[in-house]
Parts: sequence; C-alpha cells; structure tokens
Amino acid sequence: MVEERLNLELEVKEIFQSIDEGRNFLLSGGAGSGKTYSLVSVIRQAILENPTAKVACMTYTNAAVKEIEERVNHNNLNVSTIHDFLWDNIKHFQKELKVAIISLANDEEVSRISIDDANPIPNTYYEGLKDGIQYKEYVKLRDGIISHDELLLVANYLFDKYPKLSRIVKDKFQFIFIDEYQDTSKTVVDTFLTHFEKSERKNIIGFFGDAMQSIYEDGIGNLDEYKGLDAHKVKEIPKKQNRRNPQLVINLANKLRTDGILQEPSIDTNAPNMAGGLVKQGTVLFLHSTDGDIDKVEKFLAKNYAWDFKNTKQTKELNLTHNLIAGKAGFRALMNIYDSDPIIGLKTDILKKIKDNKKNNKPEIIIDDNDTFDVVVDKFQLKNIQKKLKKDLLLADPIKAELYNQLKDKLFSDVSKIYMNKDALTDDKKQDKDDVNKKGSKRDNLIKHLFKIQNIISLYKNKQYNEFLRITDYRIHIRSIANKILLKENIDNLINVGEKTIEEVITDAHEKGISLIDDRLLVFKEKNEYLYNRVKDVKFNEFQKLYEYLEGQTPFSTQHKTKGAEFDNVLVILDNGGWNNYNFEKMFLGTATQSVQERTQKLFYVCCTRAKESLAVYFHNPDATVTLKAKEWFGNDNVINID
Repeated sequence: MVEERLNLELEVKEIFQSIDEGRNFLLSGGAGSGKTYSLVSVIRQAILENPTAKVACMTYTNAAVKEIEERVNHNNLNVSTIHDFLWDNIKHFQKELKVAIISLANDEEVSRISIDDANPIPNTYYEGLKDGIQYKEYVKLRDGIISHDELLLVANYLFDKYPKLSRIVKDKFQFIFIDEYQDTSKTVVDTFLTHFEKSERKNIIGFFGDAMQSIYEDGIGNLDEYKGLDAHKVKEIPKKQNRRNPQLVINLANKLRTDGILQEPSIDTNAPNMAGGLVKQGTVLFLHSTDGDIDKVEKFLAKNYAWDFKNTKQTKELNLTHNLIAGKAGFRALMNIYDSDPIIGLKTDILKKIKDNKKNNKPEIIIDDNDTFDVVVDKFQLKNIQKKLKKDLLLADPIKAELYNQLKDKLFSDVSKIYMNKDALTDDKKQDKDDVNKKGSKRDNLIKHLFKIQNIISLYKNKQYNEFLRITDYRIHIRSIANKILLKENIDNLINVGEKTIEEVITDAHEKGISLIDDRLLVFKEKNEYLYNRVKDVKFNEFQKLYEYLEGQTPFSTQHKTKGAEFDNVLVILDNGGWNNYNFEKMFLGTATQSVQERTQKLFYVCCTRAKESLAVYFHNPDATVTLKAKEWFGNDNVINID
C-alpha cells in the first residue's frame, strides 16, 4: 500500500504510519489548516486499504456531516454526531440502561441525573416501563427519557461496567474518527481511550481538532493527559499550514496561540490565501473610540476600506452574545422576554435560596402545597444589594407589576416549573441562508410555528412556489383561477403585516388556511400560558427581524456561533460587560485568572481567524496599556483612534 500513499499529505502519511503501528492518533491543526480535508483523505485511504472495514466518523455540525458524506460516498462509512453514535450502540441493551440510570441517580456525586420521587431509587423502578429507555430532545427520567447530557454519562457508565460493549463496538468499527475533538466531553474521550482498553480487540481511534479552538465549557479542551511517545499513548501529529488567512492575520494568530504550534501559509498556490503564487498580506486593524458608537466603526470601515455590511456572505460583525445583538438586529423585546423576565427571575432566586439553605443547613422555610406564588414570595422576603425588597421594586414598576399580578395567585408549585431559555428563541443560528439547519434545535413550539409562517411568506415572495406548496397548509385547486387569486390576496395580507401582533398573524394564517394551528402549538399555549401571553402581544415584524438574524440574512453573529465559518471581512466587537468567563481587557494585559485568560484568548483567536481578507477589532475606550499591547500585536500603524 506504500505506493498508494505517495500522493497523500505529509500529515496524512504520518497518520497511516501511526495506524500501521496500531497506535491511536491526534491531528492537531490550527484555524484554516484544512483539517476536514485531511479527515476525508484519511477516511478514503482507510477504506481503500481495508475494503471490508467499517469506519465511524463523528462530527458536530450538519454541514460537516453532509460534506463528509458527499465527499466519501461509501457503504462502509457511518457519519453521525457523537450522541447518535453512542445511542445507536447502547440502545438495545435496555436492561443495562435501566441499571445505569438508577445507579447514577443514586450516586450523590452525579448531580446531572436525579429522580425526585424516590430516594434511593429501587432496582425495580423501571420494571413496568412500556417503551423502554428512550433518547429524546428533552429529559424526563421518571418516564425513562434521557437527553443529550444524560446520554453521555449513561454511555460512559455502560462502557466502564461492561467491557463486552467495547468489544462489540470495536468489532463493528475498525476505525473511529472524532472531528472537533476539543469540544467533546471528557466522559466521551474516557469511553474511547480508557474503557475501550478493557477489551483486547484492536481498533484505531483518531482525533482531529485544535486545542486553541476549544471555546465551549463542557469540552475536554485538549488531550494532554492522553498524549505521549509510548505505544499505548495517543500520537500527536501537528499540521502547521494555514490555507485561509492572509499573512497579517496568521502573524496575529500565532501571537495568540499557546500550544507551541506556529502556523505558516500553505505552499499550495491554489489555497484561498494565495494570489499569483504569493501569500495575501491582508489587513488587521485595532480600532478604538470613547463613545462606543458601532455605526461609526462601520462607516469608517466602509469609507476607508470598502467594507460592505449589506453583503452578509462577505462581511460579519461578531459580538459576544445574542443579547448584545438583539437591539441592533431589531428583536430586543423578544430577547427580553426569553432572557430577562423579572418575575421568573424572582422565582429563580427563591429556588436558589431554597437550595442554598439546604446546602448550608439553614432553617427550612416551609412551603405548603396550597401556597400561592405571592404567599411564597412574602415568606422569603428576598432583598437586593441595597436591602430593598425585590417584590416592592417589581410592584413599583407598572409593567412589571402587571406581570407579577398574572402569576401572584397561581400555586407556587406551578410557577416553579415555568422556565424561559433564550436557546428556545435563538438556537440554530445560521451564518448564511444556504447553511444547513442543525439536528435537534432547541427552539420551542411557538417559535417553530412562527418560523413556519415566515418561511411560507419568504418562499412565496421569492417565487419558490414548489417549496411553498410543500410546507403550506393551503390546498390550491389547480384549475381554479379564483382560488389562486384568493391565495395571492391572503399571502399579500400576511406579507404586509404592518403593526399586527404575533397572535394576530397566527390567527390570520390559520383562518386563511396558510398555516394551521396544530396540536403542538395548542399544547404549548396550555403548558406555557405565561410565556405565550408575553410573546403574543409583540409585533410580528419584530419576529421577522429575529428570523432574518437566525437565517443568516444580517451581518451579525455571536463569536461562539461563528466557529468553523469564514468571511472576507470580520469585525470583532470586544465587550467588557462584566462577564464572569471573559475579560478582554485583562486578556490584553495578561492579568486575568488562568481560566479566564485561556477562555478569552481562545475565543479571540477563533474570531480573528475567521477573516480571509481583512480583520478589524473594535475596543471601546481602552486603557493606555491595552492600546500599547494592541500596537505590539497589530502593529503601530494599525491601531487607530476613530473619534
């Protein structure tokens, strides 16, 4: 097979040398290094050299899954998410699954799995379970339903306790490749690198990723404890080339890396960052002003560097959170409802107080079954930092008082179950309208219904009539001209929403047969009455702004959501809004705690390396020492005060 490897990349050749030695490997490559290209090459070569072997490949985005499946179309390849892979390999062991969940629920050190109605949980707890243990988008352990987080713990438990399971999987898959390994939970890595060792069967585990791009808290970050020169350790193979970024961005990125890998431009003249056989130099700017006016930043870049913020394929503005984008993108009211409801905030404070009292062995405040929310609020007498009652502060504000009065007479046991999560509003953010939707969106059924309405409107406006007819509930009679005219009138009425509220548009779309109110929305209204009542009065044109943002039709993105993407021009907004996990000022000065420094620097690295042509970083009113550091990183002439 040596001849067949002649045309492979140097790093891929090293990977197969490791495979020949029977060793697990790690391909470490910085941003733009072409890790996916290498992964595809390894899969193709593994199948070529082992025609009967099964290959499992796990990755994190639907776009990556689709890309790999399209580029390696082979029956022996199984591409999936890590969660789907684990579930597929444990779901048939129902007896062991029940034992695992009960054991973990009874383990005081495992906080993520608990069943409240029995302590300890008896071994017979799931005996009468009709449908067995199931894996879904939500968790309901009493009914044997586990979700994403529980699945990882349960799978880890099973592979630890039953070595036979590892033997079965290793027999099935001779090669298991994990993309973006740094975002993988440590429990998953333990499954593949520790528990698999309990089986004498041989297979190869390969990891692909970049420790500097580990920006999610639940990811392992790096494989340092597993790497080494010994035969049983993971062999690291660095990939130093950069095919995406221009030279000046590479220079900046290398100053940010902390793992010893210094990237260098690709020698491939066809690489995106090459032009006429030479590496593009690109532009890096550190902009600052005292007024914090982002519009002024955009105008400066448009005037002096020809940036086009209307071209969302070429230009992106990266902010730390959806919250910082909501006002600029036009969906502030919806974000406030889902992310900062004052009454649900008070409920959360009470539940936290109950938990803290129990943890610190303080006297328990008794809550009776018939206690209303208002009664419980009065029992706890929670105060703010200024020693003022939180209830009094709410009632002093007419809008907040109206919200409080909606819940004050309801049972506390019911109010305590009301949760609002911004992921239900903003999950599944695309960078471009052509992006593939991810699997398992956390959007709630109200937002999903509104998306259906707006999708129907958009398809009709864009004359995509076949797709429109596929998703609308309207039944068109092909030979009836009157029916088609009526449909146009109904759609035009929806398109011109004006000042209509969300509820008015939902009703209009239903009555006109465009998008019928289904059982999922009815159940949502019944179970989430408070949330529905808040959302229904928001103007539908605000939801349309949210739709445009989530569908990648605006120049805005969060810094986390942009990982894996690339754009010609990237504007990074550095915000020091008192975040616990990030501090950009201290990152420049190197004065943050180690965890905050690493977390912030990695996020900054990811943001900067999205740029294919030009990078601009904006810092509001930086300290002189920050500006000094910026000159060291960006160059004297590239640090500009735009006041």
